[in-house]
Amino acid sequence: MTQQSSPSGSDKAVTREQLIALLNDDLSREYQAIIAYVVYSQVLKGPEYMAIAGELEIHAGEELAHALTIAKQIDYLGGMPCVTPKPVKTSEKAKEMLRFDLDNENETIRNYRQRVRQCETLGEYALAEQLRSILVQEQEHQIDLATALGVDVPDVTKPDERA
Repeated sequence: MTQQSSPSGSDKAVTREQLIALLNDDLSREYQAIIAYVVYSQVLKGPEYMAIAGELEIHAGEELAHALTIAKQIDYLGGMPCVTPKPVKTSEKAKEMLRFDLDNENETIRNYRQRVRQCETLGEYALAEQLRSILVQEQEHQIDLATALGVDVPDVTKPDERA
């Protein structure tokens, strides 16, 4: 008997339709990241933020590539890619904007790790590989943001996910 996924997208087996819905949620988060990186890269002020501002411009392009990949996979699964981003937080304070980005990357990494396992359970191994390649870049974004904030890279792995 197949267990159904909770609305939060747990690691339990999901149906193809549930996977489409979860990927559309991920796509909304990619849209959010594109907008945030475009805006933040242009409004960060001060010499201490010039390097990360340039990096955020690069991140925006990478997030667009992720959105295209996810949209293509949603279409492959028989779904319609969504068109609405998750809300984008803004602030007058550079550190707050970078913290918003880091929090979003942490959530994205957690979700894509779940999605890889869910895809493999459904036998969608190629999709799982696509998500793994996105995860590599998302973790690089996480490292860049944590470094810019002067904090350790957060461990977003749940205890039950450890080998």
